[in-house]
Amino acid sequence: MLKRTLMIAALVAATSAPFAQSNAAGDDPVVATVNGMNILRSEVEDAKQFLPDQYRNLPFQALYPTLLNSLIDLRLTVDDAKSKKMDQSKEYKDNMERVGRQVLQNIALNAVAGKALNEEKIKASYDEFLNTFKGGEEINARHILLKTEDEAKVVIKELEGGADFAEVAKKKSTGPSGANGGDLGYFKLGQMVPEFEEAALAMKKGEVSKTPVKTQFGWHVIKVEDRRAVTAPTIEEKRQELSGQLVQAAVADYKKKLREGAKVTQFNLDGSPLDKKKAE
Repeated sequence: MLKRTLMIAALVAATSAPFAQSNAAGDDPVVATVNGMNILRSEVEDAKQFLPDQYRNLPFQALYPTLLNSLIDLRLTVDDAKSKKMDQSKEYKDNMERVGRQVLQNIALNAVAGKALNEEKIKASYDEFLNTFKGGEEINARHILLKTEDEAKVVIKELEGGADFAEVAKKKSTGPSGANGGDLGYFKLGQMVPEFEEAALAMKKGEVSKTPVKTQFGWHVIKVEDRRAVTAPTIEEKRQELSGQLVQAAVADYKKKLREGAKVTQFNLDGSPLDKKKAE
């Protein structure tokens, strides 16, 4: 399976070679020759970049023999296909045309994306985010989830008697957070069920609920560990998200303008006229 995956990756990499970046001159030795044609180390390194993550993260030295053999097989297969004039077949030309269209689309969309991204636009997008950002408050809480109210009342008495909240949660909580001492981490308003939030919001830092809190999941005993104001993420923390939004918007606008300037007619699968209202 690994060898098959590597071979496929090598084929993809080889057909994408014109767009790959090679090593600096003088640092790109010939690693094989096939009927007088050289295979460079950079070609093998490029092939590695097309592997799935679980393989791409392996040491290059471990992948090198399989990748190199895949590229050798590729060269031999291509030479044989050309000797049989398969590169002149309709199948080959149709596939090359399809691949060519995809490559051109990628180049065009990459150009649009490149124009959409600059520091000024990212800063403007971040400022817009800040204008709509609502801070509010976050609460860090633990809870012990129990099946009945009576069980919850018994736990509250244990805690009032000095029992450690986290240890009791590990032993008695039926919720998934029990193994972590009932720790729910920080949460904002709207992230928990209303009954739980209402109870937690009414509590002070370090306080444990005096009475059980009922929700759809059961009966809760809550401890508020901390409360803090929610601060806006920095521009660096938002950069990737903002960049993605800018690119997505630019590409969508580009495609929309292309359609506005084109005459496009769509049909049903059987070739019959398409109902425009249904299509919309």
